[in-house]
Amino acid sequence: MVEFRLPKNSRITVGKTWPRPKGASNVKKFKIYRWNPDTGENPRLDVYFVDMDSCGPMFLDALIKIKNEIDPTLSFRRSCREGICGSCAMNIGGANTLACIFGLDEVKGDVSIYPLPHMPVVKDLIPDLTNFYAQHASIMPWLETKTERPKEEWRQSIEDRKKLDGLYECVMCASCSTSCPSYWWNGDKYLGPAALLHAYRWIIDSRDQATTERLDDLQDPFKLYRCHTIMNCTKTCPKGLNPAKSIAEIKKMMVERAA
Repeated sequence: MVEFRLPKNSRITVGKTWPRPKGASNVKKFKIYRWNPDTGENPRLDVYFVDMDSCGPMFLDALIKIKNEIDPTLSFRRSCREGICGSCAMNIGGANTLACIFGLDEVKGDVSIYPLPHMPVVKDLIPDLTNFYAQHASIMPWLETKTERPKEEWRQSIEDRKKLDGLYECVMCASCSTSCPSYWWNGDKYLGPAALLHAYRWIIDSRDQATTERLDDLQDPFKLYRCHTIMNCTKTCPKGLNPAKSIAEIKKMMVERAA
């Protein structure tokens, strides 16, 4: 049999186990991915114990408590704490989600926390999203117009505005794209669910006047058609959106304009 092993510098080692909080009776165990590029050491899993009776209800609350009271070297991104900024996306209990709106009671027993999968890691739970943001920028996430700018505003009917519901709410957390196997293997050429959802949002905007150019740009073997309808993106979206449907709608538009 063939045996496959990760490169030595990729193997996760056993890290430090921090002491349990004294006098606590309601304790939850967290195994958290740690990696510091400055040390040259392998990634590791550190173990922390958190007193749930003195902790807020969300996973971000537990991470902040760990950083404030146990280990100040733990690094992660966070900002709004309301599921709006998308900065605290990570893999919790095997699923990509936002730590600020994912409840501690939604995962029973011990829980493992990793950075978003298949992304370069800056440090600990912080992924490098440089390529992800560049792909978003490539789909021209703005209104493209050719006629003269109106004196007041670009008008849109109530019906046309409703078509954007379920699209504009995306917070660019990257949970969907980093849950997609096609994006894991072709992330340099396949735009991924998040970028394509945003592409569709602008394609169907009644005020936009660059639909043809937008579709032309996506007419590529990799940018759009690496999607194999695995549906991980829709399943994992912490905002309840449906990137897979948006991608399917773009493919449908491609077929219709070629007919």
